[in-house]
Formats: sequence, structure tokens, C-alpha cells
Amino acid sequence: MDFLTIYILSILFIATLVRSTFGFGESLIAVPLLAFLIPVEVAVPLSVLVSIFIAAFVMTQDRKKVHFYSAQWLIIFAALGIPIGLLLLIYGNEIVVKFGLGIFIILYSVYSLLAKNSFKLETDNKLWLFICGFFSGILGGAYGFNGPPIVIYGNLRNWSAKQFRATLQAYFLPAGLIGMLGFWYNELWTSTVTYYFLIALPVIIPAILVGRFINQRLKDDTFLKYIYVGLLCVGALLLGQSIF
Repeated sequence: MDFLTIYILSILFIATLVRSTFGFGESLIAVPLLAFLIPVEVAVPLSVLVSIFIAAFVMTQDRKKVHFYSAQWLIIFAALGIPIGLLLLIYGNEIVVKFGLGIFIILYSVYSLLAKNSFKLETDNKLWLFICGFFSGILGGAYGFNGPPIVIYGNLRNWSAKQFRATLQAYFLPAGLIGMLGFWYNELWTSTVTYYFLIALPVIIPAILVGRFINQRLKDDTFLKYIYVGLLCVGALLLGQSIF
């Protein structure tokens, strides 16, 4: 294999391992690193296609751990926010939105890490489902950052590590399918994307299995700390993009 192929496979392995372990975050790793050597028009659809495969694989493994009620309403409310996100993409100020989102995520993560009695939801709450799902749709439609609001809802519900990982996939699977449909319609799902996806399967599948192994051995309190630290990194990344 040439250097480019080895590089792509290595990035997808690491990104898949992170996604399978924590339930989110692979696009924040895969897209920027892949874009160093391949066009963004290839990197983004490839990342989404891998995301769909991971979500379907995890759903097959752990469907009994999915909070389907939460997932279905998050998807419905996200669908309402996507058109607004597209308008924001066309007419909005990307720098202002990313700066505000980065600040919010950082403050929320720091509060969650330091607060002894942080706010939690004992049961599913339609208002919070709407808030997190709707803003996920807006951010997903505008910039592809639909993950953070969903992660925040999972934290509020205090899902276990296994529930967290499984339920997020129930959201990401239909969201990814819709995204790939859009790429196909705009002729961005090319033979190159499919080629790299197919040759990456031998490294993606082991990464999913290793991530599941790690996830099932994480204590819930430790897992949540990792999640908050991950959100801090996301917030810092958004803040850095808006400033520099």
C-alpha cells in the first residue's frame, strides 16, 4: 500500500475507535486530518459513510441498550432545525456562531466537571428533547456539528456508558443516511469515496470491537468525565476556528 492509503486507514482506525468507545467525536478527528492529504469533498462524505457503518454495527450489537423514545424525538426535533441551519449556512456569520457555540460548550463542560450537584433529568423531558434536538438540527444543517447538543442531553439524562454509546448511534444512523442522500444528490458520493470506505473496512471493524470492549469496562462516573473533557476539546476547537 502507498503512503496515502496507510495514512487514511490509520486516521479512520483512530476516529472509529474514539466513536465506538464514547459514541461520538469521529468526525472532529477524521475530517480535519484527512483533509490534509485528500480533498474536503472526499473527506466529509467518507467520514459520514464510516459514521453510518459504525452506527449500524453498534445498533446491531447493542440495540437493547438504546433509549428509542429519546432517539426518536431528538431526530424529529432535529429535522425541524435543519432548514434553519441551511439558511444559517447561506446567510449567517460562521465565525460568530462557532464562537458562541464554543463558549457555551466550554462553560457547560467546566460546570459539569466542577459542580457537585449538577442539574440532571430523572426522566425524558419534551422541552429538553426539543431544545437539544432542535439545536442539533440547526448546527448539523449549518456546519455538521450536530453531536454536542445530543451529548449534552445524554449527560442530563445521566445515561450509563453503554446506554450513551448505543442511543447516540440510534440518532446518528438516520442523520447520516440523510446526509449521504444529500451528498449523492449533489454528486459528492463518488467512486473514490466508496473505494476508500471499502478498503478501510478491515481496520474499521476491529476498531469498533475494541471500542466496545473499552466502553463496557468504563465506570459510569469515569465515562462522564471523559465525555466532559471531550466536549471541552470540541469547544476549544470551535473557539480556535472562530478566532484564527
